[in-house]
Amino acid sequence: MTVFAVEYVYAADSTEDRNAARAAHREWLSGLAQDGAVLASGPYGDGAGALLIFKAADEAALNSILKQDPFAAAGVVAGTRITEWSPIIGVLAGLTA
Repeated sequence: MTVFAVEYVYAADSTEDRNAARAAHREWLSGLAQDGAVLASGPYGDGAGALLIFKAADEAALNSILKQDPFAAAGVVAGTRITEWSPIIGVLAGLTA
């Protein structure tokens, strides 16, 4: 499995739509966390986006997962940056071994 850092950039003026979809989004993420696919997730302090840390077989599998996000369905994510990541130190270290 590969670890990926996923950065969401929220669409401008999407606060209302995000608020409406937030419960479903968090429920979806919680299920993935229980399955071991989400290692960490949370919004940036400025409200402009979020960082999500995933474990997936490859980027294609990750993209399939991300398409199921209620935030994606609500159209509140204007941009996504996916980066393969190798945590070396800390609680997530060794996940890619």
